[in-house]
Amino acid sequence: MKIISNVNELKTYLKKEKKIIGFVPTMGALHDGHLSLIKTARKECELLVVSIFVNPTQFLAGEDLDKYPSRDDADKKICKLAGVDVVFLPQRSDIYGDDEVSLNAPNVRGFVLEGATRPGHFDGVLTVVNKLFNIVNPDNAYFGKKDAQQLNLISLMVKQLFLDVNIVAVDTVRESDGLALSSRNIYLSKEERKEALKISRSLYMASKMVQKKVYDTHEIKKVMSEILEPLEVGYIEILNREFEVLDNIEIGNTIVLVEALVGTTRLLDNIWL
Repeated sequence: MKIISNVNELKTYLKKEKKIIGFVPTMGALHDGHLSLIKTARKECELLVVSIFVNPTQFLAGEDLDKYPSRDDADKKICKLAGVDVVFLPQRSDIYGDDEVSLNAPNVRGFVLEGATRPGHFDGVLTVVNKLFNIVNPDNAYFGKKDAQQLNLISLMVKQLFLDVNIVAVDTVRESDGLALSSRNIYLSKEERKEALKISRSLYMASKMVQKKVYDTHEIKKVMSEILEPLEVGYIEILNREFEVLDNIEIGNTIVLVEALVGTTRLLDNIWL
């Protein structure tokens, strides 16, 4: 496994390799959710690149940029064991200059849900992902369904900027008790972790209601709200794949999304129906 930090070195190396390139961009602190992306990419591609870069432009003032977990040595070992060919480990100065050209998230999709309370967050996400795509030039790039809005906006960026990369969505990985894996789960106390399970339970209930042919989204959201009490809920939304609000469930075209604060930790989860 090669570890490369320099942008030009990576571009030169990859240009010589006439192989199908798979790419998994991460911010490190790798867990089984990341590993699922890596394993999927490993099966489908001849050369696999994983980037580890905590992107400063997607953090707002007062957010946890300085506290974001960093475990470079452990992450390298995980990548090696998973059969990664190249770990791209740049510094901020390798990715950003002093007078930056940046991308703006779309005015509607980029400023709802996560974007409503974190204006500018998705500008930073799209900018860094676009940069990474231009560096790696992958055939396939792998993202988790757990960050559904991020996945939607990256797919939109690829379409609208005519980027030559195939976006592959990978299912959310959960603990045995249902909690969606997240690098931020380490912030949860034992009691907070129990409270966090209300999020996945509410989504499970939404799925169960749909199985019983309850398609009214307002009714489903009401039951979910009751399950989530007394958590501070940022949003419960039921949308189609284009992130448009639904009044009734559309089987095969629906995402149920939840954001809630557990203690001081903001957690996201969703289910695709």
